[in-house]
Amino acid sequence: MGSAHSMTRRDAIRATALGAAGLAAGAVPLAADVVRSVPTSPNEAIERLKQGNARFIAGETADARRDLDRVRDLSGGQSPYAAILGCADSRVPPEILFDEGFGDLFTVRVAGNVATPEEIASLEYAAGVLGSTAIVVLGHSSCGAVTAAVDGGEVPGQISSLFQHIAPGVRQGASIDEAVEANVRYQVNVLKQASTVIRGGLRAGTHAVVGAVYSLESGEVRFLDD
Repeated sequence: MGSAHSMTRRDAIRATALGAAGLAAGAVPLAADVVRSVPTSPNEAIERLKQGNARFIAGETADARRDLDRVRDLSGGQSPYAAILGCADSRVPPEILFDEGFGDLFTVRVAGNVATPEEIASLEYAAGVLGSTAIVVLGHSSCGAVTAAVDGGEVPGQISSLFQHIAPGVRQGASIDEAVEANVRYQVNVLKQASTVIRGGLRAGTHAVVGAVYSLESGEVRFLDD
């Protein structure tokens, strides 16, 4: 096939991906044009995450900050612009989904992306000490922890200890997709209510806590309304 045909196909795929991410075509820079400016507000941080996910979907990633030079640059300290409370699922690595590198995201991962005291403490450190202005609770489709909590069956070991942190936010009879989103919204509310550090940032307008759901099928991270 000729190069013109290949470029047309790639551009078409990219345009579709940008639309799926809820962004206008052309609003997201290609990999070669990405400028890593540090967000100065929660809205800017969330927008940068959205743009990174759009590049990931389109295959236009700019992952130059994942090498040894970047590691050395960060040896003296870190200042991640956003924090992610995500699931421990091996298919949901936030730095890749958002096309970021070392030092950009403070990630806290646990099955079911639940906000227990240990996770909250880590996120408070990100928000109160490291300067992360946006906190994203990131769920994903077909989440095993949510599925198990909804099913309520017997599970081995201490896996069932997760259920008490998921079940209160999920209504009986919900589909797994509905339960995943409901769990994300519930964990967002837990963070807002349980953490004095995060609550103070919300009141001051210096921080934001938002929910999002990642699709294992499409690669899209869909940010929720709240």
